[in-house]
Amino acid sequence: MRVVAIDLGDARTGIAVGDRITGIASPAGLVEVPIGREGGDALIRGIVGQVRGLVGGDLDRGGAEVVIGLPLNMDGTEGPQAKAVRAFAGRIAAALGCPLVLVDERQTSIEADEQMARSGLTHKQKKMRRDAIAAAAILRVFLSGEGVVGTVGGGEITTEGTEQGKGFGAGEADE
Repeated sequence: MRVVAIDLGDARTGIAVGDRITGIASPAGLVEVPIGREGGDALIRGIVGQVRGLVGGDLDRGGAEVVIGLPLNMDGTEGPQAKAVRAFAGRIAAALGCPLVLVDERQTSIEADEQMARSGLTHKQKKMRRDAIAAAAILRVFLSGEGVVGTVGGGEITTEGTEQGKGFGAGEADE
């Protein structure tokens, strides 16, 4: 089964693709649309276009999954940024017509930076690749069977394994 990962960012959103059978995760693209443009709708369109381009009809037939990084605090709790990502993930799930799996993304940006430090790329080249590489790191966490903290979409929000133990709906993130 193919899996697409999203690393949501304020200016750039990284996309990665992988496979449950092989366990391989690879950076796949970047959506360079600020999250605030058109109230987030422009970014959602960009993400949906990338995801559909990678998995096509597999998503509609249940043959693909989509995961998104959830920026938890280092102590495992959800702060304002995690609540905002959870709410935005609900909007992406609705646009895709499928649930999104929320994955703990702590340390994935650090992993991406460490990987690029050995690459020989210029600062500008690293900046352009960082988010897609971080998305691949999120996907590796998911494929390892660890880090799943819940799902969003399909009319319900759940939290599995978060210390707060309760979900945040789209309206709550705006408070």
